[in-house]
Amino acid sequence: MLTHQDNVKQNVLLQLLALVGKQPAFHQLRSVEQLGYIALLRQRNDSGVRGLQFIIQSTVKDPANLDARVENFLNMFESNVYNMSDAEFKSNVSALIDMKLEKYKNIREESAFFYGEISEGTLKFDRKEAEVAALRELKKEELVGFFNDHVKVNAPQKKILSIQVYGGLHSAEYETIVQNAPPPPSCEITDIYGFRRSRPLYGSFRGGVGQMKL
Repeated sequence: MLTHQDNVKQNVLLQLLALVGKQPAFHQLRSVEQLGYIALLRQRNDSGVRGLQFIIQSTVKDPANLDARVENFLNMFESNVYNMSDAEFKSNVSALIDMKLEKYKNIREESAFFYGEISEGTLKFDRKEAEVAALRELKKEELVGFFNDHVKVNAPQKKILSIQVYGGLHSAEYETIVQNAPPPPSCEITDIYGFRRSRPLYGSFRGGVGQMKL
């Protein structure tokens, strides 16, 4: 699910939510429901567009069913967010700050950070310091508001991209979906640049080689 472009306050809210939700997601989706060996929640950054990502590899449920289980988890996870105590909130914030203040382990890790800022065009070389400062000012109500706006089921600003891969064990479910799916809408594109500019998408930052500003 996509939430926002590069923004210090929203970045730390997303990171904090991913930190808070990581263990409950693993526990519910893997340990309790046993959907598959791989079941995880993490944050994602695609060319400056950020969001939360669920990855589940399953032999017991087909992808459509897994989507439903993720939505069910988010309904359950609401109580974790809403009922989080002040002490628990501060503990999670402190843990995230400590992670950000860790020194680079080697020059490759350090250069990867700077190259990422250059290639994405964000050029925020003081990102860690800015995000630590934002975390120290963060309030629990802001985390709840971010969850309500971007993450919870039917959140008003929520955008979902679901990539589904059907294996041989679920070929019957796949055939059913293909047969019952309505035909996709289509249109002829004669001006690719005009069409792209007309789409309600995030414009990219001015990045490095191969990146174009929409």
